[in-house]
Amino acid sequence: MKVTSATSRVPLRRAITGSMLFLFILGDVLGAGVYALAGTIAGEVGGAIWIPLLIALFFAMLTAGSYAELVTKYPHAGAASVFAEKAFKSPVISFLVGFCMLAAAVTSAAGLSLAFAGDYLAAFINVAPHLAALAFLVVIALLNARGIKESLGANLLMTVVELSGLILVIVAAAWYFQTGEADLGRSLEFKPGVSPTLAVLGAALLAFYSFVGFETSANLAEEIVDVRRVYPRALFAALLTAGVVYMAVGIAASAVLPMDKLVQTSAPLLEVVRASGLNIPPRLFAFIALVAVANGALLTMIMASRLAYGMARLGLLPSPLARVLPQRQTPWVAIIVTTLAAIALTLTGTLATLAETVVLLLLFVFLSTNVAVLVLRRDTVEEAHFRVFTWVPVLAIVSCLLLLSQQSMGTWLRGGGLMVIGTLLYACSRVAVRTAAEPGQKA
Repeated sequence: MKVTSATSRVPLRRAITGSMLFLFILGDVLGAGVYALAGTIAGEVGGAIWIPLLIALFFAMLTAGSYAELVTKYPHAGAASVFAEKAFKSPVISFLVGFCMLAAAVTSAAGLSLAFAGDYLAAFINVAPHLAALAFLVVIALLNARGIKESLGANLLMTVVELSGLILVIVAAAWYFQTGEADLGRSLEFKPGVSPTLAVLGAALLAFYSFVGFETSANLAEEIVDVRRVYPRALFAALLTAGVVYMAVGIAASAVLPMDKLVQTSAPLLEVVRASGLNIPPRLFAFIALVAVANGALLTMIMASRLAYGMARLGLLPSPLARVLPQRQTPWVAIIVTTLAAIALTLTGTLATLAETVVLLLLFVFLSTNVAVLVLRRDTVEEAHFRVFTWVPVLAIVSCLLLLSQQSMGTWLRGGGLMVIGTLLYACSRVAVRTAAEPGQKA
C-alpha cells in the first residue's frame, strides 16, 4: 500500500486526561529538591523556609502562564526551543535554548547523584559520597541503555511514593506538637546578621529548583485530550498543590528542628522524622527519599539522552550521538556522553551549587519563552486558546532577571562553560553538515 504525504505523519494518540496530566506534572515537580535542600535553604534564610518557597512558587506560576498560552496556542509545537524558533526565526537561538535544557538536565542529574549519596544513603551503608554518586550514575546509565518502558501508571506510583514521604514529614511534625516542644515561632525567624530581603532572594534561588520540571509537560501537548482546556488547569493545579505541600514541609521542619541541626545534615527531612517521636522507621523514610531521588535522576537522564539524540539527528549536535543499540534501540552514545558529563559535573561543586546552575540554565529557557509569548501575540490562530494577561509574562521576565542577579560568579562560570561547549559542538556539527553536502552539490 502506498503511503501518501497526508498519512506519512502518524499523529500521537490523545490519551492523557486532565487527572493523568495533573499527576504527571506533580510527579515532575515533587522531585528530590526539597528532600535535600530544605537545610540549605534554612542556611540562607533561617527558620522562615516557607517564605522563599512561596516566592519561588509565585515566580514559577508566572512562567507557567506563558507555557499555558503557548502550549494551547501551538498544541503540536513541542517545547521551548520550538517556541523560540517560531518567535525569533533564528536557528542559533533555538539551538541555544534546546542546549540549555540539555545542560540543565545533565547538571540536575549530577546534583541528584550527590543527594542520593548523602545522609539518606548513609542510613543503609557508609561509602564515600563521590564514589557512591559515580556508581549511582553508572547504574542509571545501564538502566537507561537497557530500555525503560515509561508509562503514566509508573509515574503515578512514583508520585505517590514521593508525596507520601512529604506527607509523613507533615504528620510527624503535627505529632511532635503534642509534646509541647515544637517551636512554631522559628518559622518566622530570619538568619541573624543578614538582610531579610537579600536572604529571602538568595534562598528563593535555591527554592526555585524545587519547582522546575513543569516545563517538560509541554512535550505532551499532542497526547492530551482537549489540550486547550485541560492543560492550563492541570498545570496550575499541580504547581499550587506542590507549593502548599512544600510550604507545609518547610514550616514543619523549622518547628521541629533547631536551625543548627537542620543546616548540618544533607538529609534534613529524615532528621525531622527522627526527632518527632512518631516512631517512623528511619530507614523507611530514607528509602522513600532515595526512591524520589533515583526516580528524578532516571527520568532526567532519559530526557537528556533523548534530547541529545534528537538534536544529533537534526544535525545540531555531532552525528555519533544519534547512534542506537540495534537490539535495545536506545541511544547508547548519547547515554554515555551525558553520563560522563554528569559524572564530571559532580566534581565541580555541591548539590546547592549544581542546583543553582540548573536554575541559571533554565532561567534563560524561561526568559526565551516569556519573551516569545509577547512576540507571538502578533501571530493569530483560528482556535480559541488560553491567554494570560500581558503583565504576567512581563513580570515573569522581571522575576527571571531578578533570580539571575542572585547567581554567584562560580555559577555563571560553570553555566558559561557549558554554553561554550554547546556552541563549539554546534559549530562542529554545522561544518560537518556542510562538508557532507559539498560532494552532492558538485555532482
